[in-house]
Amino acid sequence: MADMGAFREAVIAWAAGGSGDSAHELAARLPVRAAVLLEGLSDVAAVSALAARRSRDLEAEGICVLPMGGAMNVGRFARLLGPPGLGLRLTGLCDEGERRYYARGLERAGAAPQGFFVCAADLEDELIRALGVTRMEELVQAEGDLRALRTFLRQPAQQGRTSQQQLRRFLGTKKGRKIHYGRVLVEALAPDRIPAPLDGLLTSL
Repeated sequence: MADMGAFREAVIAWAAGGSGDSAHELAARLPVRAAVLLEGLSDVAAVSALAARRSRDLEAEGICVLPMGGAMNVGRFARLLGPPGLGLRLTGLCDEGERRYYARGLERAGAAPQGFFVCAADLEDELIRALGVTRMEELVQAEGDLRALRTFLRQPAQQGRTSQQQLRRFLGTKKGRKIHYGRVLVEALAPDRIPAPLDGLLTSL
């Protein structure tokens, strides 16, 4: 039976230069009504965790959450999935520093940039600010990473940075850590502390 995972893989292969036949076929069979374009897997983990908290089954709702493998790929994915391609509704998250790039890519694909929600630096920054440094350190300890964090904080490059900047950098120092904490941080948030871009995205779907 076709599922959203198969569609996701078909789109990623299509974006990499493969045939779009499989993506077209699966989009019609599922059916798919919207695509959430995210920079990477850590963002996917966070969006999926919040959807689960709110008892949302995005796949059952015809929504495909897609990691693009980098913000620079937004134009390509928008062309394939937006008005020139499958005609899906597009939404997602972008970083403030990449807002203009997203706007150009979406405009060229005839998609509305208003459907994208902007994070100040990135989603990890939004989550760390929402939780606060003390709670973040508690979570790092609970996940067994406190020793690694203390070693990281002794590095000369970290001196002079704020605690929030240090924690954000720490999440990217080991493969898979950002993905793991994307889920952990969202699950730890109080309901009234969900960052506005993430809350706005889920509410819009």
